Amino acid sequence: MTSLTKGTEVSDSYSVPITITYKYDYLVILPANYSPSEPLPVVLFLHGAGERGEDLQIVKKHGPFKKISEAETPVIIVAPQCPKGEYWNTEVLSGLLDEVEKKYAVDKSRIYLTGLSMGGYGAWSLAAFEPHRFAAVAPICGGGDPEDARKLVDTPVWAFHGDKDTSVKLEKGQAMIDSLKDAGGNPKFTIYEGVGHDSWTETYNNDEFYKWIFAQHLQ
Repeated sequence: MTSLTKGTEVSDSYSVPITITYKYDYLVILPANYSPSEPLPVVLFLHGAGERGEDLQIVKKHGPFKKISEAETPVIIVAPQCPKGEYWNTEVLSGLLDEVEKKYAVDKSRIYLTGLSMGGYGAWSLAAFEPHRFAAVAPICGGGDPEDARKLVDTPVWAFHGDKDTSVKLEKGQAMIDSLKDAGGNPKFTIYEGVGHDSWTETYNNDEFYKWIFAQHLQ
């Protein structure tokens, strides 16, 4: 035992390895004519904070599900669920997408990312984490670190926001778009006049949104 005298100052440290396991349950919705031999586009959809939990059916409360199921273009929809009290983790989402690519016939040149509110934040963050993975990114009423947006200078981006949104202020989305433009990007930004936080209903009901997103391909 070290003998310490009054006034002695000791610097020390303690470390222990801790493993944290993240679990995301997720839905995979395949088109009726799905074939393992024919790679298809994928839409990765990230829900908002209100759909967190342990009931996967809740993730279909909002989103592009109905319109994509009606579309002429066969598409695989991937919709993970974030546990209660947590936020989207980019590394976990990346790994989940890796798993989907192994299990299903995925056209890697046509992976699309979209999300609303908390999922809009997640979309900005995940796209910046892997800026060359997504053929197009569509964050809805989300924000993030404007420096992240600059990483998407070569990625087609179409963002959406309501000008009366009090949950995620318009300034949050505007800052991401402005930063991306300053870096040389050419994003689209739709601002809905008189619309509050729900800027996703009009977006996901818009046929032009799907025409745009499915026209994008990685080079």
